[in-house]
Amino acid sequence: MKINSPLEAYKFLPATNCGECGEATCMAFAAHLIDRSHKLTDCKPILEAKFKKKYEELDALLAPEIREVEIGVGDKIVKIGGDDVLYRHKLTFFNQTAYAYDVTDSMDEKDLVERVKYIQDFKKFYVGNFLTVDMVAVRCTSKDPAKFAAAVKKVVETTDLPIILCSFDPAVLKAGLEASKGRNPLLYAANKDNWKEVGELALEYDVPVTLFAPNDLDMLKTLAKTFAEMGTEKLVLDPGTFPTGKQLKQTLTNFLKVRRAGIDGDREIAYPIMAVPFTAWMAHDDPVSASYWETVVASVFTIKYGDIMILHSTEPYAMLPELHIRDTIYTDPRKPVTVDPGMYKVGEPTADSPVLVTTNFALTYYTVESDIASNKIDCFLWAIDTDGIGVEAAVAGGQLTAEKIKKGIEDSGFDLKKDTSHNTVIIPGLAARLQGDVEDATGANVMVGPADSGRIPGWMEKNWPPQKK
Repeated sequence: MKINSPLEAYKFLPATNCGECGEATCMAFAAHLIDRSHKLTDCKPILEAKFKKKYEELDALLAPEIREVEIGVGDKIVKIGGDDVLYRHKLTFFNQTAYAYDVTDSMDEKDLVERVKYIQDFKKFYVGNFLTVDMVAVRCTSKDPAKFAAAVKKVVETTDLPIILCSFDPAVLKAGLEASKGRNPLLYAANKDNWKEVGELALEYDVPVTLFAPNDLDMLKTLAKTFAEMGTEKLVLDPGTFPTGKQLKQTLTNFLKVRRAGIDGDREIAYPIMAVPFTAWMAHDDPVSASYWETVVASVFTIKYGDIMILHSTEPYAMLPELHIRDTIYTDPRKPVTVDPGMYKVGEPTADSPVLVTTNFALTYYTVESDIASNKIDCFLWAIDTDGIGVEAAVAGGQLTAEKIKKGIEDSGFDLKKDTSHNTVIIPGLAARLQGDVEDATGANVMVGPADSGRIPGWMEKNWPPQKK
């Protein structure tokens, strides 16, 4: 049995409302247990001996259906799996798909270091956050354990990102493990031929391991059961990724079967799933086609249900779609993405600069800010607290009102009469009906700007500075 409601979790708590967890009540703490923003160990009373049984029961009931596996160490540690649902609107997806981009031990050392640094440093600012990648996959193409160890050592020296050691040769994997001691790498991979040797390595070095059984779910389950009996459940399942035609459809079917079985309670196969979009490079000779299909496959299995991936193309036209779709899928749909309410300076505004109002919905705010900044308009931009709702919906729903705009101004400590030469506020065109109310509430002159922030530059040319009355 699995619990997904605060009330169910609350029944197991001491109900002392002691506040030691940082919450005012045990019910509030129970809600944070469900969304995983608190850990059960944050409740000090339940750790007492008299509550031991309840602690153990609740701990088991809170455990995710899909086991969580950790790769790497320190601040860069990657957690994969840990899901409870097939569809994120039922709860949410907690650990986003981990993207690992490859290097090989046949690369020139200078090229290898440059590529690792590129992977490590890649970032794209998007709706208030930087989108980055997570891991480096070191592939053995030389078949030489010593050469592989040297490449792994160089990668470890260059980056603190988690790594995947890729080879079916246990001797090669062992050499890589020796070169990356203390970094908790993921082994890729154990199969029906090498499972015993690779399993022993996983146990000896206490690292997670991928089980590979292409298009054979019975074998995949057998391997998972065998490794669990050997003593490790730090497992990742690779059912094979076939990037074209009917085989791609079969790959998707396999992913669905594995994840559905895990969510439905089959503990023997309830592990994170690996997709390998890199296989597109084996199916296509043309680099452009290979990169395109790799991106397509990565997008498909980011949605259904790849927890970790090995990729090759680092071209922006490949990476950006992958990162954007991942960000979309792993953004909690129940929580609007917001910025902190308040007054923001765009450029270097002065007392003569315009004052614009928008909402604290991140997509709205950053769109407006980008349109202003890219056109080199110095201004003050007010993000009003609308609970993360966009302008039109916030006006209709009462989250953006004259009183909220007045409160936002007051809370910022900004005085329109003293800090500007014009005592004027510009509200969005979609909030035009608030003009009179805002004038009454603030005592300021209120101008109605365009509905689309992309038209602000043209609007400013015609309407700013305002005509003195």
